[in-house]
Amino acid sequence: MTLAGRTALVTGGGTGLGGAIARALHAEGAAVVVAGRRSEPLREICAELGERASWRVCDVADPQSVQQLSDSLAEVEVSVVVNNAGIAGPVAPLVDVDVSDWDEVFDVNVRGVFLVCRAFLPAMVARGHGDVINLASVSGKRPLIRRTPYCASKMAVLGLTSTLAFEVGPAGVSVNSLSPGPVEGPRMDRNFRLEAERSGTSYAAAMETFVSRAALGRMVTEQEVGAAVVAMLAMPGLCGADIDLSAGMVA
Repeated sequence: MTLAGRTALVTGGGTGLGGAIARALHAEGAAVVVAGRRSEPLREICAELGERASWRVCDVADPQSVQQLSDSLAEVEVSVVVNNAGIAGPVAPLVDVDVSDWDEVFDVNVRGVFLVCRAFLPAMVARGHGDVINLASVSGKRPLIRRTPYCASKMAVLGLTSTLAFEVGPAGVSVNSLSPGPVEGPRMDRNFRLEAERSGTSYAAAMETFVSRAALGRMVTEQEVGAAVVAMLAMPGLCGADIDLSAGMVA
């Protein structure tokens, strides 16, 4: 149990990647706090994990909600923060993207990372140790047609990560990002369906367009993302880095 004695906060931790990350951290001995906007999935994963698991309702895009989350954990030494909360946003040409949709993507995917880091970094810096892992995406490093809000937001996460690493690294806090490629699951199913509708192709053709770009000829799994987070925490010299986990997709 490499993470025994540590407490990890996972945003967007009730389902999908967040759930897989929470399971992986918990399996390595960490106490896990999952946060998200809906209480039901948070309750479910905590019931599944059992001891050393707790949940908080939090909208990472809302400063007051993040402050309430921080206040509720004031007596807990949160030494790992995984900023996983994010939304996919619209699948449409840039000229057809509503301003409200663009803002929502940046509010959750970028502002949320900023607010959570701002809330939890001071205690890490004061203690002289801690780890922050921000979930970016391979789509922040390569073109993805009709997904400009999402791609731009994930590139912003990469910039935030690299700069923040130099701000808090001297205090002993490591900040890194993990960039998955397409991950098997409901979100990619949605994206493939929307892309097929938009481009007039089939679901299978939309999926093949993604998969064909990967050296392994497949998508990655949620469990592989969880394992990657654990592996990054086992690398004490890792700071200011972005780890590509895309089954060999060229970024």
